[in-house]
Amino acid sequence: MRPGADATLGGFGGFFDPAAAGYKDPLLVAATDGVGTKLKVALSAGKHDTVGIDLVAMCVNDLVVQGAEPLIFLDYYATGRLSVEIARTVVAGIAEGCRQAGCALIGGETAEMPGMYAKGDYDLAGFSVGAVERDAVLTGAAVAEGDVILGLASSGLHSNGFSLVRKVVETAGLDYAAPAPFDPSRPLGEALLVPTRIYVKSCLAAIRAGGVHGYAHITGGGLLENIPRVVPDNLAARIDPAAWPMPPVFSWLAKAGGIAPREMYRTFNCGIGMVAIVAPDRAGTVAATLRDAGETVYELGRIVAHKGEPVVIMETGA
Repeated sequence: MRPGADATLGGFGGFFDPAAAGYKDPLLVAATDGVGTKLKVALSAGKHDTVGIDLVAMCVNDLVVQGAEPLIFLDYYATGRLSVEIARTVVAGIAEGCRQAGCALIGGETAEMPGMYAKGDYDLAGFSVGAVERDAVLTGAAVAEGDVILGLASSGLHSNGFSLVRKVVETAGLDYAAPAPFDPSRPLGEALLVPTRIYVKSCLAAIRAGGVHGYAHITGGGLLENIPRVVPDNLAARIDPAAWPMPPVFSWLAKAGGIAPREMYRTFNCGIGMVAIVAPDRAGTVAATLRDAGETVYELGRIVAHKGEPVVIMETGA
């Protein structure tokens, strides 16, 4: 629950009052997503307590990049035959994700569909709605040459690229119960299932600090395809790959899978789960605000002039 929520279990829909949440002239922003084939790793590892956090994260992180505060969340859980124990564990993770994001879990749907899913399989989808005052929407239109690009560290793979991850694991002949090659202190399955980081509270705090011109959530498409989504034409993001450490899981994937650097940056977050593009004179303040909110922050590079559609230029010394 949170201020504005007026929902009880058992109804056909959940209500939310933006005025009760303190909004005067809000725009509503909606997002939907899933966890993808990361669920196959959860099933193989028999570990279901974190994918619910992933589900929330993939939706609410897409809202905050537009300046919106996530207000409500609903989930859809589908399976061939319901395992109450697994479903309870998954939903507990969803509730934890909502707590981290500060939004209300106002309902959901559980569908039992025999014949649709293989024995033991399940799928998840999530839906979130947020609000932002009309004059505070982030579109990236304010991004300008000279702006500083800040990167917020990811918690790991998050929820993208798992079809490739699973292929690398299969090709290497590894067992999800065996020690992870990049972190022998824990099983491979557990190491791969570290939940997606939720950046909502820190990113909202940075917006309040002033100077944020745009955010990019680094999901499918990696750094190369997500940053240009908030950069105007005739500009580019010039990034130094040496500006942050590559977490061990990504270094292992690149080596074990023979994956070229550019393809790594196009498929995975490579250690940066959120990017903030900030006015140069506010970069220090915004970075400090993000760090105070618990983020690990790196200065990745700058916005530079570039003819045509926006791109990411990976250049050492940027």
